[in-house]
Formats: sequence, C-alpha cells, structure tokens
Amino acid sequence: MAGDALTAADMAQVRDLFEAAVDRDGDPAAWTQSQDAPDRVKEEVLSLLEHHSRAGSFLTPPEPGRLADIFLDTPALDPGTTLGAYRIERELGRGGMGCVYLATDTRPGRAVAIKAIAPHLTGSDVERGRLRREARAAAQLSHPGICTVFALEERDGEQFIVSEFVDGQTLRGEIAAGGLPSPDCVAAAARELALALQAAHGHGIVHRDMKPENVMRGRDGHLKILDFGLARIDPRPRMSDAAFDDRTSLHTTQSAVMAGTPAYMSPEQLNGVRADARTDLFQLGVLLYEFACGEHPFSAPTPVSTIGRILASEPTPLAGRRPDLPPSLVAAIECCLRKEPRERFVSATDLLAALDGATGLGRVVTHAGQDLSPAGKATWWSAHQLVAIALYFSGCVMAWTIKEWTHGLTTAAFVALGGIATIAGVFRGHLVFTERMNHSSFPAEWKRASAVLFTADVGMAALLGADALLVSSIRPLLAVFALAIGLGIALARLVLEPATTRAAFPGMIER
Repeated sequence: MAGDALTAADMAQVRDLFEAAVDRDGDPAAWTQSQDAPDRVKEEVLSLLEHHSRAGSFLTPPEPGRLADIFLDTPALDPGTTLGAYRIERELGRGGMGCVYLATDTRPGRAVAIKAIAPHLTGSDVERGRLRREARAAAQLSHPGICTVFALEERDGEQFIVSEFVDGQTLRGEIAAGGLPSPDCVAAAARELALALQAAHGHGIVHRDMKPENVMRGRDGHLKILDFGLARIDPRPRMSDAAFDDRTSLHTTQSAVMAGTPAYMSPEQLNGVRADARTDLFQLGVLLYEFACGEHPFSAPTPVSTIGRILASEPTPLAGRRPDLPPSLVAAIECCLRKEPRERFVSATDLLAALDGATGLGRVVTHAGQDLSPAGKATWWSAHQLVAIALYFSGCVMAWTIKEWTHGLTTAAFVALGGIATIAGVFRGHLVFTERMNHSSFPAEWKRASAVLFTADVGMAALLGADALLVSSIRPLLAVFALAIGLGIALARLVLEPATTRAAFPGMIER
C-alpha cells in the first residue's frame, strides 16, 4: 500500500470504516472515498472492500471486538512462506473468519487458495477436532458446482484449509455492480446452486452460510459454492432424499447459534435450532431473491431489524419486483423463503424438480390454474377436514333415519355414532384451527389426534355398515346410502387423508 505505515489508531479507524461500508446500501467504495479520513486509511479500506468481493466467504461479521483482534494481532504470511507442499504467493483478503491467500501447490504446480482460520474459531481441542473431521468430509465432495477442498494443514497450532482457487467474481460483486440479471441467468444460477447443494446434502453436509460472498462465478461463467470446509456434517446419510423428523433432526446447539451470517440465517438458525438441508434452501432463496432484485428480501436499516424481519415479516412478492421471471421460478424461490422448515422443499432434489418443471412441491400452477404450492396444498388439506366433518353429519342423519324405521340395535348404534362423530369432529376442527393459527404446534397436535381419528373413522364406518345390514331387508335404498357413507368415511381416512397430509406437510410422519 502506498504511503506511510499504518498505526494502531489507523487500523482501528480502518476497522470502523470497513464495517460501516459493508453494511451500507449502494456503492461502499464511493461512500468510503467521501469520508473524512487520511488517504492511507481510505486506501486500506478500499483494498479490503475489493478483497471482500474477490475472496468470497471469509468476511462473516464476527462479534464486536473480534475484527480488531484479527486486523491487529494476526500476522500475515509473507510471500514465499511454505505450508507443507504449499508456497504462499500473496494475500487475497482477511476478515472475521481469517485470512485467505493465493498459494502454489508445488507438487502438481497448480494454484490453490489457503484460508488461515482465525484463532478464535480453533481455540480448543474440540473445535480443532471438529474442523478436521468436517474438512475431511468436505474434501470428499466432488462436484463442478462446489469449490474442492484439498487438505487441512496445521502449523504451530494454527489451521489452514487448502482448497481450489476459483479465479472470478463473487455474486456479491455482481450485485454491487448494478443491473439486474436476465430471467435465464437467474434460472441458470438457481439450477446450478441447487445441483451443488443436492450433491453436498447427499453426503450429509450442510453449508449453513449460503450468501452472495460464498458463491463465485468462474471465468467459464459457471458458479461454484465456496467454503464447504467450514460446513456442518449431519450424521444421517443421504439427506437429499430424507424426510425430516423434527424430533431427531433439529437440536439446539451452541455451534448452531454461532455459525452463519445473521442476514442470511434461516428463522430456525436465529432461534438456536440446528441446521439441516432445509436451512440451506432458505438461504438459497434469500440469495436468489437478492440476485434477481439487487436487494435483500428482508433488508432493513440495521442488522437487528433485518433479523426481526426474517423472523416475523414476509418479503415483497418477487413477482411484483421481477414480473419478467417465469412463475415457476418465482414460486420455487418463494417456497424456499417460507418461515417454517416443513413448508419448504424437503430437499434440493424437490427444488430441482420444480425448477425443471417436473411434478414437485414447487410446481404452483397446474393446467387448470389450481394452486399446488405448500400453502395451496394446506388449503386442500383443510377442505378435506371439512368434508370429513360433513360426512360425519350425514352419517348421523342416516343413522337417525334408520332408527326411525327399525328400533332396537339401531337406536344404540345411533347414540354411539353420534358420540363418536362429535369427538372426531371436534378433533378435526381443532387441527384446522391449529394449522391456521399456531402452525409450529401442528405436527405434535396431528400426531396426538391421529390415533383418535383413525379409531373414530373406522368405528363409524363399522356402525354404519351394521345399520345397513339391519335395514337391508326392509329398506334396501337406505341400506345402500348408509353403506356408501360408511365406506366414504373409511376410504377418506385410509386412502385420501394420508396423501393430502403428506402433500401439504412434507416430512411429517404419517400414521
């Protein structure tokens, strides 16, 4: 850098200006130039801003005070320094996660990127062991849309992740450059990134920090996701094809709270719940929305208010901002942005099916114009509950009519059927209310009510069948109607309801 060496006071000013610049809308470089600060300070901030775009994911904002520690206390690796077989060429950038260097692997002679992990992320044996395990798992990923991790090097207690060097620009750089991408460009980005996540989730690896800084467009025009070396391993195999059970896949952990960038965290991450594949899909939805519109879907003046909007507010409909985007693409992105994990795509595979126009959760409009998004499917599920209650009422009316024609056992059947129908109807009304007003409690309420409804429906069907037999010799038409209502109740519960429940609430275990 030109000019005099920076003092500690200068570096503190660099830190403050840099943090303010990256949080501002518009052109951070122009804003930096307009500030009242020494030229040497502004030059350093501009250099950091450039690295922020080129080096990718290393600039996750740390807690207050950490960035100063990294800037002032972490020595840089000089050009020519060796780490095993790797020779440092130059520094690409530094930030909250550490420093990134361009290096040469002297064995094949290829360029690599080396991230020196910030000391506060590897301060204990447990953290270092976790990083080693997860880096090894990330090194097993081989996909054109994922930046390959080659090795984890250690020197004097410090850890360094060696990965593929991607020469290009991050999506953050593209967004900052202004101008909106074409619909084809947005669709291509969505598909490339979904394919990469599908591959990662298939190996049980969740990224947890999908954001524009962590996606690089190479010189060939294709996108690569960076920083899988700091992702989290989920112990369950083949996540891309799994149906998630919230009892086993979502746990509160300290690492879940700390990992990620707040503006791109999913609601469950912000609430301290462990991330799974659906968390990556939420972050991908935020990234694609921002890429398509040039503005974060939950943008707010301060980081705290941004978090509040992620938790409690809905973004402006994407179709209103980009009416030129295909409806299926808009529907897929908005499905990813749903607050509740169970309302998003179950996996990247389902997202790809929606993007490709195949039958899947994201296919919102059918030929007849019916809404088949998760919210639309929930509406159909609610309609099913109301139809079931109507069948209960019809069954009671039929049992009353039969009782009037022949007394005895039919009277007892009518009383029993009326009581069972009342219980089942109340439970179904409770489920509809819970799904609408307290959705987070719905899975537990459904599991509690499922056994009751199963028993009630089978019991009503049996009682109506018995009534039909008792009256068949004197009133065959009544017997046919009673049998039809009984079979309708049974088949609705045994055949139709499992299908509508799975479609409306993917991942919820059906009895």
